Amino acid sequence: MHSIVHSLKDCAIFVPALKLKKSPYLLYADAKGNTYEDKTLYALGRSGWDATDVPLEEWIELPEGGQLYTLPDRQGIGIDVKSGEVRVCEKGRAVSAFVPPAYTVLKLSPYMTLPEATPLPLYCYSAVGWSGGKIYVTATRIERDIRQEARGYDDLKIKAGVETLTQLYPTNRLVKHLAENCTDRYSCPAARNYFLGRWECPIPISPACNANCLGCISFIPESEVFQASHDRLAFKPTSDEVVEYTVPHLESAPYPIVSFGQGCEGEPLLMWETIREAIIKIRKFTNKGSININTNGSKPDAVKELCAVGLNSIRVSMNSAQEHVYMNYYLPNNYKFKDIIESAKIVRDHGGWASINYFVFPGVTDTEAEYEALCHLIDYTDLSMIQWRNFNIDPDFYLSKLNIGPEENTIGILNLMNRLRGKYPHLKFGYFNPPMERMKNYDVDFAH
Repeated sequence: MHSIVHSLKDCAIFVPALKLKKSPYLLYADAKGNTYEDKTLYALGRSGWDATDVPLEEWIELPEGGQLYTLPDRQGIGIDVKSGEVRVCEKGRAVSAFVPPAYTVLKLSPYMTLPEATPLPLYCYSAVGWSGGKIYVTATRIERDIRQEARGYDDLKIKAGVETLTQLYPTNRLVKHLAENCTDRYSCPAARNYFLGRWECPIPISPACNANCLGCISFIPESEVFQASHDRLAFKPTSDEVVEYTVPHLESAPYPIVSFGQGCEGEPLLMWETIREAIIKIRKFTNKGSININTNGSKPDAVKELCAVGLNSIRVSMNSAQEHVYMNYYLPNNYKFKDIIESAKIVRDHGGWASINYFVFPGVTDTEAEYEALCHLIDYTDLSMIQWRNFNIDPDFYLSKLNIGPEENTIGILNLMNRLRGKYPHLKFGYFNPPMERMKNYDVDFAH
């Protein structure tokens, strides 16, 4: 298959005819949200500003737990099955897909934005197509962990767990928050797993943040026209509240791990003194499991203090290993890019596990410049793992805000992964924070 690339910013939309007979058809939606295939157009993918063909190996059947989205005031772009012309589907609105956790999206959904359109909600918008009666998306499964598989959640058991644990800890504000806000309101997979008594236990800890991320899911400035997808934690937990419910989890859960810092809150390192107290108290009661922090890594001195008392895992979030791309998205207050790199290195220097929560955006993540910057980060920190996370953001909004233009020098997300695997055979790929047992035997037990 020959490659086609068409800039979504350009007007000319003709390319040579291609033989795409095995590619899926483009999907579109009517005003009621009903979805149809357009058999006159093959589906394309999006990389940065460009609409591009998708290698057949990048199409997989939509995994269980995935779903389709209609993109309002947007029209899908496909390639004419007869002429090879790239054109807009005017039959209805564009369609994309949500791909569930443990899968990394390889191409986004291409579309033309109409003048009246407002920014899309904070989700990831995979390219999608239809073939042989099945829905296909552009993604790869990045690990075998089943902790957030849709089929693994039993609503009756979750409800029973919520009732049991809220009665067991009637005055604990964190347990109440995890039950009423995270589980009942948002169906948070991590919170639901806690109430099922298994695996990773979330610890929301900070109502404040020292970054102003353009795509923050818990706080969006009033000047923006779209809303945050979650309400932020509204109180400061105490160390005793943390210890009360995490120690029993570490003692009884299979493959236990407790994690400070969740998407529904601010930056946990702003509460590092409370975290330090909590870790000391936890380790007085139990040595089981691992203690992790999900963070922007902005306070390396605080990370060092936490490592000294028992923190043994860190996940540092970033949209890019390039300083200017990172800074223009995170808009940090009182910290520098070098601080986040140093935080990961400190945990490794203390013998811990260091991951990056790497927001994957096709056309930005897979440039040569990004690859080189990522290699420098891995070399300096001795990074343990990359968590290849889908970037939940409106593509046009993100590229425009960061002033990113059409990029010709891209290598593809799968090629990027393969190059890194070849260069760093010790580096683990995944989607979730591994517990202690998995850290020790990751390749055999857990990696995909």
